[in-house]
Amino acid sequence: TPQANGRSISGADSRFNNFTLDGSIFNNSFGLSDLPGGLTNSTPISLDAIEQIQINVAPYDVRESGFTGAGINAVTRSGTNEFSGSAFINVRNQSFVGSKANDADVVTANFDVTQYGFRLGGPIIKEKLFFFVNGESERRDDPANSGFVALRPGQNDTDPNVTRVLASDLDALKSFLIQKYNFDPGGYENFGLQTRSDKILVRVDYNLSHKSKLSLRYNYLKSSRDVPANNSGSFSGRAGNAFAINFSYNNCVTNNDINSFIAEHNFIGSNWSNKIIAGFTANRDGRKSRGDIFPLVDILQGGRNYIAFGYEPFTPNNTVNTDTWQFRNDFTYYSGKHTLTAGINFEAFEFRNTFTPMFYGQFVYNSLADFYADTDADPSNDPTLRRYQKTTSNLANSALPTAVSNASQTGIYLQDEIQVSDKLKVTAGVRADLPLFKNTALNNAEVAGFTFKDEFGKDLKVNTSRLPDANILFSPRIGFNFNVFGDNKTQLRGGTGVFSGRPAFVWINNQSLFNGILTGSVFEDNTKGKYPFSPDVDKYNLTPNPGAAAPSYNLTIVDPSFRFPTTWRTNIAIDQELPFGLIATAELIYNKGISNPAYINANLNPSTKTLSGPDTRPLYGFTNAANRVVGKVTDVSYLKSTNVGSGMSATFKVEKPFENGLNYMVAYNFGQTRDLISAGPLSFQSWSDNLSVRGNNLPDIAFSNNDLRHRVIAAASYKIEYLDIASTQFSLFFQMQNQGRFSYRVNGDLNGDQQTANDLLFVPNKASDIIFEQYTVKVNNVDQVITPEMQATAFDKFIDQDEYLSSRRGGYAERNGVLMPMLASIDLSIVQEFYIKVGGNKNALQVRADIFNFGNMINNSWGVSDRIVNFSPLTFRSINTAGQPVYRMPVDASGNFQASTYVKSANLVDVWQAQLGVRYIFN
Repeated sequence: TPQANGRSISGADSRFNNFTLDGSIFNNSFGLSDLPGGLTNSTPISLDAIEQIQINVAPYDVRESGFTGAGINAVTRSGTNEFSGSAFINVRNQSFVGSKANDADVVTANFDVTQYGFRLGGPIIKEKLFFFVNGESERRDDPANSGFVALRPGQNDTDPNVTRVLASDLDALKSFLIQKYNFDPGGYENFGLQTRSDKILVRVDYNLSHKSKLSLRYNYLKSSRDVPANNSGSFSGRAGNAFAINFSYNNCVTNNDINSFIAEHNFIGSNWSNKIIAGFTANRDGRKSRGDIFPLVDILQGGRNYIAFGYEPFTPNNTVNTDTWQFRNDFTYYSGKHTLTAGINFEAFEFRNTFTPMFYGQFVYNSLADFYADTDADPSNDPTLRRYQKTTSNLANSALPTAVSNASQTGIYLQDEIQVSDKLKVTAGVRADLPLFKNTALNNAEVAGFTFKDEFGKDLKVNTSRLPDANILFSPRIGFNFNVFGDNKTQLRGGTGVFSGRPAFVWINNQSLFNGILTGSVFEDNTKGKYPFSPDVDKYNLTPNPGAAAPSYNLTIVDPSFRFPTTWRTNIAIDQELPFGLIATAELIYNKGISNPAYINANLNPSTKTLSGPDTRPLYGFTNAANRVVGKVTDVSYLKSTNVGSGMSATFKVEKPFENGLNYMVAYNFGQTRDLISAGPLSFQSWSDNLSVRGNNLPDIAFSNNDLRHRVIAAASYKIEYLDIASTQFSLFFQMQNQGRFSYRVNGDLNGDQQTANDLLFVPNKASDIIFEQYTVKVNNVDQVITPEMQATAFDKFIDQDEYLSSRRGGYAERNGVLMPMLASIDLSIVQEFYIKVGGNKNALQVRADIFNFGNMINNSWGVSDRIVNFSPLTFRSINTAGQPVYRMPVDASGNFQASTYVKSANLVDVWQAQLGVRYIFN
């Protein structure tokens, strides 16, 4: 996904894109990230190795497949009869950073970004054999915790960089952990996140004859990155927000390594051609911690995360090895007005995944005082533990569990490109893909005797060893291009067709892992004395039952009728040449989901009652005993297909191609995407992290996490030549877009499904219609009583100042209902070139400066983003005897209620940054 000033400029989930390199698949098929290297924020191939990038959103060529988003193909450079190449270095650090964002001071911790590389291509045997080699390395040290710092005496927690977490609490806790357990949790401020990547591409092209060409390519990537702790399983986020801070060893280090070998052969006959691509790619991904083994501890305050330390929950023993084999043969026959193409594509995958989330246990405490009380020697002082969960091995000798999945997909296709007339070309074709899964999932015989429930309360039987059935994916398509007046000045194009993509195969692999045979799991809320804190990570292990069902476990099941993601796409576009050499484009694209992923928890008993009062949402059981259909099963993540979901995109663009040193363009895009769930890589978290009113088994269609409403971009470049000795080029890039979407939800477990912060907020007609609890807080060491009347008045004011909440009075907030304000930014590049004659060739020494968020350099209020103060303005406390929910509206450390939706941010991405680079180019 392209980035501008550290902000994503794509509204689509790129797991549903298909990235190819010279036409060969080059994805992260397991699906933990969008691209190979995505987990380490590393590009899988150097931009310096790429000749061009092709992006197809609505291609009606049936050879294009494997996506419901976009097909992206990068064409690599190759050697020629002349030697050519370049070498470069780019540097960025805290010395080239702005210090003010909207008049607020931005204190930037030390960081450093250094990127260097080279490329070289040329002949081995002229006219016959050529080579190209590229290498690039990147070394990054970035500030952590998104710029947030702890609260110290004299500071104001309304400062955009200051959290509510007291530095004194963090310091005392760290000292306690070191003294009592000899455990160093790490730092909590002024530590960096390292990124390291090295990549190589080698390509050889061999002209076997004037009709036959063979290309061989090898890609290598070795990368690692410090990654902040995952927020799944937390209570509204462990870090990187205004309410919580985690210690540095609660983060993790992730690794992405790639070795890829691809061969391509092209043959051209008298009236036909043939292309064969074959290859193998090995992805080796894994995670580790910089800290010692220790249980994960989440400490809450006011029902949401306050401090976190210990081992990151999804890091223990986490490795993924992916092997991908591919073969493709395209045969094309040219006959008069017809260009016929027939082909076959075969892909095979093997995934070996070791994954033991919460392997060292998770303790969640309602307060810091509760944690201290649970660590003393007096069992009578044990507090109520908010949550305990743990995954344990169910194998002999507690061996680590590894799930193996094998998948393949065979596609065949036939297409005719018809030149109907001099003005009209029509492309029509059909493609059929057959995905298959090898039976690698284990059978848990005990599960056959259980009956679970679907989202409507109907009985549901599952089989842990049955993977999705074979379902043929048909993709008929037809497209056209019409040269309206025959002068190439007005082009009308469009089409309609079906596009099928690969799923994130981790969804399928989860069934092979979470079957109750390889692992067992514990998940309990609100216990007292049952799990007193212990640094011994094996203390609460379940007793293994090798070869049979564990004493307690969770399941992931994929519906046998599950189908790969599929969408029906239609587009219409016009390209018009205008006076003064301008070209205008207008395009409309509509997508209707045919098959989209959706999750339910089949071990959740349906609701049998509702809340009373104006909020009448369904209520669940609040406890394991009441909520679980089968008591020993913690949850059943059931993946199925739905046809709910749609999207549309409208684009208008005007551009001026390069002429006399000047080119420019301006474009506007309107997008809208709706779905039931924006599924992530983990099965249970995809369900639990969704947001709903009726419960996550019954979500409503709403705006997707990937919805991006408005975006305006403009770019201009002007190059000045000085005789034949130098040139200067100025480039500007302007971007204005919505900063995303978010959802108003309640802090706590309002509906009793034992998931926190997933219940969408009810917005009363007037705040006095809901019940507030009186409470007391310390402000400057003085007790301050917060009455229900004060809270109702403050909540009404908060609703009134928020345009979205004001529009929802008497109803519920929607998932992703809030469209954040627009943000504009400008980037500037200046490139100075000096030409040098070497051996009759013109080489160039290039010096460049890139200034990101250049507008902030001009005016410190420009390019500054908005930060959501609190998307959970109410905290659920209890249900009263009348069946109505009781809330608190929290105050800050100064005793003030939340008064506004946003404050201006003051972090690194909100100020200008400069990057300096030097490159030498020879040819």
